[in-house]
Amino acid sequence: MTIAYWCVLVLIFFPPVLGGLAKSGGFDNSQPRLSVAAVSGWRKRADWAQSNMLENFAPFAAAVIVGHQLGLAQGTLDQLALAFVALRTLHAAFYIADLATLRSLAYVGGLACIVAIFVMAA
Repeated sequence: MTIAYWCVLVLIFFPPVLGGLAKSGGFDNSQPRLSVAAVSGWRKRADWAQSNMLENFAPFAAAVIVGHQLGLAQGTLDQLALAFVALRTLHAAFYIADLATLRSLAYVGGLACIVAIFVMAA
């Protein structure tokens, strides 16, 4: 399995970790969405980071698959995938820490990685 595919696997675990952070401090497992809706502060931002990661996972996974299928140089694909993972890690950390400008920069950087994979594979 390539590094890029490993990056896809690693990112599968981001939403549950961020969700766990959002739910830390107690929640009602019979109504978890209502419990999370009631949190505030960094826990609410962790929930938002989880939602954003879920929204961005599919385009990244698709880009990695397309990059492999169209023969993008493996080293390039792996570097872009690793950069995406690093930027998504920073994005989540900046989101939770309420550093909006840095969070947005990390988001744009991650989006640029996805676009670069598609464009370079074409």
